[in-house]
Amino acid sequence: MASESDQPNNKKVLFPEIGDVVDADDEGKPTEIESYCVNCEQNGITRLLLTRIPHWRDIVIMSFECEHCSFHNNEVQFAGIIAEKGCTYTCEISSSEDLDRQLVRSESASVKIHEIDLELPSSTTQRGSLTTVEGLISAIIDDLSSGQPVRRYTDEETYKKIEAILERLKTFHENREKCTVSVNDPAGNSYIENLCAPNPDPKLKVRYYNRTREMNIALGLNVDSCTNDEEDTTKKEHPQNKTINDLQTNKKEELDDDNEIPEIMIFPANCSNCNTPSDTRMHMIDIPHFKEVVIMSTACGYKSNEVKAGGPISLQGKRIKLKMEDIEDMSRDILKSETCSLAIPEIDLELTTGTLGGRFTTVEGLLRQVSDELQGRVPFGSGDSVQEERHKTFAMFIQKLNKVISGELLPVHLILDDPLANSYLQNLYAPDSDPNMQMEYYDRTWEQNEALGLNDMNVENYEANNENDSVGQEKKS
Repeated sequence: MASESDQPNNKKVLFPEIGDVVDADDEGKPTEIESYCVNCEQNGITRLLLTRIPHWRDIVIMSFECEHCSFHNNEVQFAGIIAEKGCTYTCEISSSEDLDRQLVRSESASVKIHEIDLELPSSTTQRGSLTTVEGLISAIIDDLSSGQPVRRYTDEETYKKIEAILERLKTFHENREKCTVSVNDPAGNSYIENLCAPNPDPKLKVRYYNRTREMNIALGLNVDSCTNDEEDTTKKEHPQNKTINDLQTNKKEELDDDNEIPEIMIFPANCSNCNTPSDTRMHMIDIPHFKEVVIMSTACGYKSNEVKAGGPISLQGKRIKLKMEDIEDMSRDILKSETCSLAIPEIDLELTTGTLGGRFTTVEGLLRQVSDELQGRVPFGSGDSVQEERHKTFAMFIQKLNKVISGELLPVHLILDDPLANSYLQNLYAPDSDPNMQMEYYDRTWEQNEALGLNDMNVENYEANNENDSVGQEKKS
């Protein structure tokens, strides 16, 4: 019997790319539905088209037209999956090139211009938009200017305040003054263009964060409101809902019998690529000369895997530098944790912390994933909207990366930098040292500890500290 990943993927594409829709046959044409007209209260026709904008997201294009009163309406709605984490893009705008950066704002995103403390909050009536930073500022100017003639006579104080804001916005729009624009999207579906892609942009900062319960409710996500008793009942009814400690105990018992296959936990989840329900498999494995890790894998035609390191947080970070001189180096096992950055200086490749998440594969497999992600998922990396010069630069970079993978462009240096020391690169000479691999341990900076949430973490005498805090609060009261 073929495994799940070996089975052919005969699923019909729900969201074809816009170019494929144009050439589609009658089956791929828009779906027509008879619906109510709010203008004349008779029935009109609504046309629905599900499509995918390359390097952006899945959308539903809706068009309504009533043959009785000629009323028509068009709308675009987001139809893709909500990311696991929210994101905040913060960009310093200091040149005309920065004003031309493309900007994607989803329905759930808020925008802020820091210098004038102007914020456009998210709204349930807001529609997603694809524009530029200059277009965003221009739209804000138009919106604020529309009511000024009336305010001049009805509310002069508000009129003067808005005029002052408009003057500052015009200086930003004409590039006479620097400004900082940030887009905060709990759904993780908004972007500001990276002009240095695939390398980090010095003017662009990206931060990912875990959503709060309120954010999940606002996005319409199913928030678990079960009581503890219900959760305990659920765990009893579903034996696959085991804790990591249970899994470790079972694993030790299984290792006593070499003939038994180690337990693999299976739990339901959705595919990260097509959002179709599929099974995720989880297993704990002990990597020689390293530590115990948890591997999770999902296969739904599209295959993905993720690795979580176990054990305590290390006291120091670790930097691994490998000189790859031969194609055999591509077959080395590599574990890249989600806190690890990766770089190949010879081809100007640099992946920041969090890129690709945790991965347990080979060097070749990891670099192929980098190549596929850059070509298929980087916003504004290609397509009709990208400038020709940037398109050539991006294509040349991908060509160099593929030459490294095939062994045509060697030697190069592969650098892994993990502040938590949870990453691993196979030593072919173990337990002896590898002449082509250098390993360096370093003390984390305050900024790194802050980003990891370690500065405020107290693991010693915390009970005594809590008692002292409570006593102090009682004295104040």
